[in-house]
Amino acid sequence: MKILVIDVGGTHVKLQATGQRTRRRLPSGPGLTPRRMVKAVSDLIADWTYEVVSIGFPSRVSRGKILAEPANLGRGWVGFDFSRAFGRPVKIVNDAAMQALGAYRGGHMLFLGFGTGLGTAMIADGVIVPMELAHLPYKKGTYEDYVGLRGLQKNGKKKWRRDVADVVTRLAIALEAEDLVIGGGNSKYLKKVPRGTRLCTNADAIKGGYRLWSERGLAG
Repeated sequence: MKILVIDVGGTHVKLQATGQRTRRRLPSGPGLTPRRMVKAVSDLIADWTYEVVSIGFPSRVSRGKILAEPANLGRGWVGFDFSRAFGRPVKIVNDAAMQALGAYRGGHMLFLGFGTGLGTAMIADGVIVPMELAHLPYKKGTYEDYVGLRGLQKNGKKKWRRDVADVVTRLAIALEAEDLVIGGGNSKYLKKVPRGTRLCTNADAIKGGYRLWSERGLAG
């Protein structure tokens, strides 16, 4: 089966497909609507062949349905028919859940993705549990205010690293994670990962997209 994986982020949309050695990407941002994305993706990969599509999306997703409009993209995502737009079967999961799936090794794993926002997901004994922890109260704002891109830009890398370490510790204890994985584009700014954690990469998001269609993949 040839699978197209679409990893939708706040700044870029990353694309890869079965049999393709190189990854392609296009800009996203506040003006990106689902129709524009489908058109841009279709144009960019016109020379690729694929039978099914996996989409990792930066908002609440349940049972393959987008439940809320994303904070950092355009509007119109809720209720959009991606299968009809691509003309192929489509599976959609939260983007953090897709990257977590790619990095999963078993047991209870907590994933924290530090990018434009804060992506969170847990996989408990093979079951994906999408989580929305980013907007929980923290200090004088929310977790995302401090460890997302806004916090990095406002407070600088040194303070951002301290906040990341604090948030990682708090959530690991609260959720009793056996395996703690850190990802997201801004994880590259960490001088060292907090104790007891491991890093994953964007390649894990692509791997998670492939796993969605595997007979051994996990149900989300």
